[in-house]
Amino acid sequence: MVLPNRPDGTERTPRVVAELAAGRKTVPVWVNGSGGLTFQLGEGDTREFLKWTPHGNGVDLGKEIRRLEWARRFITVPQVIKQGADDEGSWFVSAGLPGTTAVDDRWRREPATAVREIGAALRAMHDALPVDECPFDWSAESRVARAKQAAADGKQDPRNWHEEHRHLTVEAALDLLADIPPVDKLVVCHGDSCSPNTLIGDDGHWTAHVDLDALGVADRWADLAVATWSTEWNYGPGWTEPLLQAYGIAPDWDRIRYYKLLGDLV
Repeated sequence: MVLPNRPDGTERTPRVVAELAAGRKTVPVWVNGSGGLTFQLGEGDTREFLKWTPHGNGVDLGKEIRRLEWARRFITVPQVIKQGADDEGSWFVSAGLPGTTAVDDRWRREPATAVREIGAALRAMHDALPVDECPFDWSAESRVARAKQAAADGKQDPRNWHEEHRHLTVEAALDLLADIPPVDKLVVCHGDSCSPNTLIGDDGHWTAHVDLDALGVADRWADLAVATWSTEWNYGPGWTEPLLQAYGIAPDWDRIRYYKLLGDLV
C-alpha cells in the first residue's frame, strides 16, 4: 500500500496550475501514491482545489467526477466546476468546502476529536447514500478479481504492502482473500476511508468527505477496516475502538483483518 502524504517541496508544479490559478495564491496540499497532486487555489470562502494526475499512471479522474456528481445529491462532497487535460496530465477543479483535513496539524494535536468525527462522518455517509440507487460496485468479489489479475500481470509485490503483510507471499495473500467473509451490511462505501479524507470544521465537527474515486457498494467493513487502520498511521496506536464507538459498532476483528489485507493488494 502506497500512502498519500503532504508535499515536501520537491514536486514539479504542472503548467496548468498557474493557468487555472490566474494570479491567485497557490498552495500544494497533497501528494498521492500514484504521482497525483492537489493544489489549493486562492484563499478563504472562494478558494478552489485543483486535482491533477499525470498521464500513464492508471488514474482515471473521470471515475471520481462521476462518483462525486452522484454522491453530492445526498451528502456534502466537492462540486466539480471545471475539468480538462493537456500533454502533461488530466485535472479537475472543485469548489472549496468548509473545514480542514482530519490530519491537519490541529487535529493531530486533538486526535480524540479527529477520530470521533471520522467515525461519525463515515456512519453518516453509510446511512445517507442509497444502496439501491448506487451504480458503482466496490464489492470484495470484484476487488479480489482485480488483485488476482494484478498478480497474473506481475504487479503484486509484497515489498509494497504494509509491514504487517510483508511476510506473506502473493499466493498466500490471495489464498486468504479467496475466503470472503459473509456480508455484514451492504452500504455505499467511501472507498478510501483514510483519515485525510474527512474534513472537520473549526467547531470540531465533521463537514464533508473528499477523494471518492473508489466509491461503491460493499460491506461496511471494507471502509471501517481501512478507517481504523489509518488512525494508527496518523495518530498512533489505540484508536480503533474509539473510532468504531463513534460509528456505533463493536469490533469485528476477522473482518478488519480481511479488509486490511484486501486494501493492501487493491
